[in-house]
Amino acid sequence: MPDSRVPRRRRYLVCEPRHFAVQYAINPWMHPDEPVDVLRALDQWQALVDTYRVHGHTVDSVKPVPGLPDMVFAANAAVVVDGRVFGSLFHAPERRPESVPFEAWFKAEGYEVYHPESVCEGEGDLVPAGRWILAGTGFRTTREAHSEVQEYFGTPVISLTLVDPYFYHLDTALFVLDDGNIAYYPEAFSPGSREVLARLYPDAVLATREDAMAFGLNSVSDGRHVFISPGATGLADQLAGRGYVPVPVDLSEFQKAGGGIKCCTQEIREIRS
Repeated sequence: MPDSRVPRRRRYLVCEPRHFAVQYAINPWMHPDEPVDVLRALDQWQALVDTYRVHGHTVDSVKPVPGLPDMVFAANAAVVVDGRVFGSLFHAPERRPESVPFEAWFKAEGYEVYHPESVCEGEGDLVPAGRWILAGTGFRTTREAHSEVQEYFGTPVISLTLVDPYFYHLDTALFVLDDGNIAYYPEAFSPGSREVLARLYPDAVLATREDAMAFGLNSVSDGRHVFISPGATGLADQLAGRGYVPVPVDLSEFQKAGGGIKCCTQEIREIRS
């Protein structure tokens, strides 16, 4: 296949995992009795940041807050489209305070932040995909939040129902490759949602459960480079066959909390000129 995929420079927001830990269980991946290696997590996170920068992307950081161990998962804090910020209202009480430091960061940068009335977990369940926003529900973000998102951005929202608790957020079961295509794990979705995705994306890259469980779909694409879990080898091979360039980044320590590359990465989408 010709070398035709074109990357687009992105701006990412992250949060250092200085206080990362698994202190409670709010998804099937989390086991508080299993220790977390914070130094290893810090090294893995820094490697991700360095990789983004090497590939030409801008990376900003929110200062971590003691007592908020999941704050490293910056994607859950908001969704940003055309320079407008739709904030979060977390499902789990333990995570709700995370919204405050992220909102403060956005305001300091000159953004206004919309406060959702319904439970909504940012890019965890809201995935901008070209002409529309793909929106997950079933475990965290509610359908009522989908309506709020559509009213706020004026962008069509496609509701998708997640049915497997291991894929509790949309960004664990699906990611956007570019404005025209996605990769996803079909069995993470209800039958009706699978039909919707098949109609919208007939040429989508379909992942196996093995690659999905390796957090292969918690990936970030710049349109050419796909920053992906090294454990998702089958998916990486598929992507390479489609002309994308897989860039393996090991975030295995964060899988103990049910997170990966995308969970740690909030994309700030400004108005395109």
